Amino acid sequence: YGVYGDWRNTLAAMYRANVKQEAFLAKAHKYTSDLEAALDGSHIPVKVYEQLIEAVHESMPLMYRYMKLRKKLLGVEELHMYDLYVPMTEQDHSEIPFEQAKKTVLEGLAPMGEEYLHLLREGFDHGWIDVYENQGKRTGAYSWGAYGTHPYVLLNYQGTLHDVFTLAHEMGHALHSWYSDEHQPYIYAGYRIFVAEVASTCNEALLIHYLMEQSKKAGDRKKTMYLMNYFLEQFRTTLFRQTMFAEFEKITHGLQEQGETLTADRLCEIYYDLNKLYFGEEICVDQEIAMEWARIPHFYTPFYVYQYATGFSAAIALSKQILEQGAPAVEQYKKFLKGGSSMYPLELLKMAGVDMEQKAPVQDALAVFAQYLDEMERLADHDTV
Repeated sequence: YGVYGDWRNTLAAMYRANVKQEAFLAKAHKYTSDLEAALDGSHIPVKVYEQLIEAVHESMPLMYRYMKLRKKLLGVEELHMYDLYVPMTEQDHSEIPFEQAKKTVLEGLAPMGEEYLHLLREGFDHGWIDVYENQGKRTGAYSWGAYGTHPYVLLNYQGTLHDVFTLAHEMGHALHSWYSDEHQPYIYAGYRIFVAEVASTCNEALLIHYLMEQSKKAGDRKKTMYLMNYFLEQFRTTLFRQTMFAEFEKITHGLQEQGETLTADRLCEIYYDLNKLYFGEEICVDQEIAMEWARIPHFYTPFYVYQYATGFSAAIALSKQILEQGAPAVEQYKKFLKGGSSMYPLELLKMAGVDMEQKAPVQDALAVFAQYLDEMERLADHDTV
């Protein structure tokens, strides 16, 4: 962050210009705020954004407990911001062949029913996936395609458990696209960003539930702890962290609308205080983290990041319904997958049984976080004894 600090005034001027541009455009189009303007394209009420922040604020004590647990498991006297990126548990370094990964994903997604599994096998066996690293190939993982063809998935598979989750995640995107393309005309086939991460994250939630059940049956405490760490980190990085980003945007855009100049000092102060609020007293909030706002590219697409948190919450709620209700919930969920952009995102999710205009889906997701946190604390206490 030292290098960002060297350019802090330039970076603040760039960010301020972007915020001023959004404020001007919102005013020119007769919106009451640039937040309202940004959400209107997908027909999202401002209260959805505000309720997300409220619901996460109400559950801050869970994050403080998680920080305390992280400090305990890492065995450090002081927990620092950089310690958030250190695994809390012993890592599983066993190599998983791709054939085994496919088998595991099929077993984990069994609650989705035979039709969904048939499409997964179709993708696995008929050239939908570019599996391994290659010269000149981009990093990471991706799902894309064109209307009229099956989706294509890019992986860089290396045999880790993380790669197995990535396979489930990207095939979630792929099958969402397949269902939408099959059941919608071209103009309505592409789905909006608000729902783009729902199907992929729902697959991951089903898979982790299956793997955790298997590891508990086998009495494999090490693997159970590893899986819980993986899942809790998804909550931290997606639900809590992206909501913190969303709150930073809400504050800064609000101050600009009130006529305050967004200097580097002011931006750093806001960002630092938010980190203290979200992570609590169990962690040393290092002064350097105050510059992190400068390296988040999503801030230049204002009011975008909240969709990661809402999408994650919706996916957790849907996976819970599928596990508890079985086939009826799956059929509701498939209607959502088939919807493309033929309806607004909130209407699509309501059709699947999740109402994002209420706090309940976010609260339900946070209740799942609490459940796994309770369990990991019990396992950690057992290991300490």
